[in-house]
Amino acid sequence: MAEIKENYDLTPRVAPNLDRHLVFPILEFLQEHQLYPDEQILKFKIELLNKTNMVDYAMDIHKSLYHTEDAPQDMVERRAEVVARLKSLEEAAAPLVTFLLNPAAVQELRADKQYNLQMLKERYQIGPDQIEALYQYAKFQFECGNYSGAADYLYQYRTLCSNLERSLSALWGKLASEILMQNWDIAFEELNRVKDIIDSKSFASPLNQVQNRIWLMHWGLYIFFNHDNGRTQIIDLFNQDKYLNAIQTSAPHLLRYLATAFIVNKRKRPQLKEFIKVIQQEHYSYKDPIVEFLACVFVNYDFDSAQKKMKECEEVIVNDPFLGKRVENGNFSTVPLRDEFLENARLFIFETYCRIHQRIDMGVLAEKLNLNYEEAERWIVNLIRTSKLDAKIDSESGSIIMEPTQPNVHEQLINHTKALSGRTYKLVTQLLEHSQGQAAR
Repeated sequence: MAEIKENYDLTPRVAPNLDRHLVFPILEFLQEHQLYPDEQILKFKIELLNKTNMVDYAMDIHKSLYHTEDAPQDMVERRAEVVARLKSLEEAAAPLVTFLLNPAAVQELRADKQYNLQMLKERYQIGPDQIEALYQYAKFQFECGNYSGAADYLYQYRTLCSNLERSLSALWGKLASEILMQNWDIAFEELNRVKDIIDSKSFASPLNQVQNRIWLMHWGLYIFFNHDNGRTQIIDLFNQDKYLNAIQTSAPHLLRYLATAFIVNKRKRPQLKEFIKVIQQEHYSYKDPIVEFLACVFVNYDFDSAQKKMKECEEVIVNDPFLGKRVENGNFSTVPLRDEFLENARLFIFETYCRIHQRIDMGVLAEKLNLNYEEAERWIVNLIRTSKLDAKIDSESGSIIMEPTQPNVHEQLINHTKALSGRTYKLVTQLLEHSQGQAAR
């Protein structure tokens, strides 16, 4: 089990695509689950903290790691520097901060950015230097770990900023701040704002645009597995051609999270067929128990291997920082996503197995589902009762008899129309992009 935990930990692949502040929740998770020695995690935390302004936090970890009450002299000096720099930035940004804290003054602002800049200059003697100072102050607050203050100031900065590059940088900072404060609804809104800019902005190189998409998908993992509608949102984003291409070329490990979302999201089942084709394409370049489970069921029809993969998937989920969120319920704690995953994974195996066989031995099926005989029987009776399964149980022979189902002509027509509409949309989009590219030349 320890080998599975270590082999399938994606931290080395995920962390380089995150802001260093976003890595701390992952380290906290790894430390809590004891996936690595405590000393190793603490050293990595200090290494990260040395590149931020959270000196007090670094001092506390140093004391814990080396069992001492004294902090190193370089940390003491660094703390003095941070305090002095913070005071300096606070003074430089003070005129604009004072204005923003005055509700009556703020009401003078309009939707017209140029008007606001002119008005601030004429009435309050606030110019580009003070606006730039607000950005530097907000950024410094973020580096100090004051995410609430940083989010507020970055929002205000963007309403006044006329530099597109700086505005995008501030938006990334706002997104990170909302994630770290676990404001999932606001974070999702900021995620979409960043996405819109990435998809519409002219980048110096196509590779830069791809890299921005990869960063966005990694940052989004926090939102997708915490937001109420996150399992649908991740499919909507990751499954877009441009983002799926970025995953396949530069970040195939993200397929774990897309595969998990497909398994637990029944509403997105119609899109699963296309995703299975992606799994087949990436079979040799990336291996992961969750991705391989889908391949076992829908590509190889290897139900014995699928049953074995389910056990590995369970280990992967409970030890993944994004998937393994625990919920305390009285004296018990559970991982809701694991339970949901296993239920739907069994249903996948069962549905696919039933398409191949008309009469199924209950004992054999119980083994495929990784359940004992009584559990399997109760599970199937419940499926029949809730109309999820058109079958009957032959108690004498201990088998399930599948009822033949005739294809619904209307459903087939609707599905074919949806598929045709999707292909037409893709074709029109590609033609528009091509024509725009020709015009640009």
